[in-house]
Amino acid sequence: MIILVFSSCISQSSEPEASLIKTGADQIERYLPIIKNKKVAIVANHTSLIGDKHLVDTLLSRGIEMVRIMKVFVPEHGFRGDFDAGEVVSDEIDSITGLPIVSLYGSHKKPLPEDLTDLDLVIFDIQDVGVRFYTYISTLHYVMEACAEHNIPLLLLDRPNPNSGYVDGPVLEKENTSFIGMHPIPIVYGLTIGEFANMINGEGWLKNGVKCDLNIIPCQNYYHGKSFSLPVKPSPNLPNDHSVKLYPSLCLFEGTAISEGRGTLTPFELYGHPELNGDFSFIPKSIPGMTKYPRYNNIECYGEDLRDFVPEEGWNKLHLNWLIDSYNKFPNQEEFFTSFFKKLAGTDLLQKQIESGLSDEEIRKSWQPELVEFKEIRKKYLIYQDFE
Repeated sequence: MIILVFSSCISQSSEPEASLIKTGADQIERYLPIIKNKKVAIVANHTSLIGDKHLVDTLLSRGIEMVRIMKVFVPEHGFRGDFDAGEVVSDEIDSITGLPIVSLYGSHKKPLPEDLTDLDLVIFDIQDVGVRFYTYISTLHYVMEACAEHNIPLLLLDRPNPNSGYVDGPVLEKENTSFIGMHPIPIVYGLTIGEFANMINGEGWLKNGVKCDLNIIPCQNYYHGKSFSLPVKPSPNLPNDHSVKLYPSLCLFEGTAISEGRGTLTPFELYGHPELNGDFSFIPKSIPGMTKYPRYNNIECYGEDLRDFVPEEGWNKLHLNWLIDSYNKFPNQEEFFTSFFKKLAGTDLLQKQIESGLSDEEIRKSWQPELVEFKEIRKKYLIYQDFE
């Protein structure tokens, strides 16, 4: 197996040791008794770290008498996190450990019965970013469903949500369900992946209403909205904490003609288009390990540089003004939105609201009834102290 070591984006070393966040994976002595002598599969990627060592590597070092890892399931972006968004992730054999690596992306999103043969337990440990169209929660759904259907317990090692300090955005409508939006939740839902697993179970969202035998190892010293830094980029085009904060707002550009900065070293921190006006410009280029085929490859795009943007009120809402402003300035508005936009937004209404000239405030007001309802549902599944 490859041990993946990354430098931390922002150090937490200034905090007292007692207040530092400990992920579920960090608390190995809490779950070793659960997995001891079990045949397990691990759903993991490059974010599945204990300190600077991969979870798989750490467990293998404990010896076969402690845990027998049979295979590793991997989501979008692959085991090492170097596949571009939407790129095919294939099954393979890990060259170091010899473990089978089974892709849960593309046409094989849900573990098949033969994938689960002779397993006693499945472990799930992936860093999420708390945004509906970030596909790791869809992978979680399918893993839970497969485990429930085959009576295999799921052990989830929880991790903090870097966007857990607010809830915002339109709630997904059923007709816009897809792999980038499987559940009736807003764009930013304010739950850790462990809390979200509880919601999937509790709301009966699995096929035929089955329930997963779910055991969660919670984080320690964590509460919603607590500032912390991801020790490794969660996917190739979220290279730092700032891009993770801007991602819920700027990813909506992926359903438009506007580039969200893929093909630069700072994606989701800028945006532009060859036909927009502006003093700031960038030229998307193919970057191995990030974006192989960016939109407007080698063409100068004009737009906005958000690398220094920090909202005065804090990170507590989606920012629609960039989307609205780009639409109003776009030379051919009929070609601004693509059919993908409603899948990202989760509703047809947002596009219609922008096209009809509604303001950010008016659009946001239309979300409130469903957000109030969702927040009440959300309270039932909280593990940690809330931001409100």
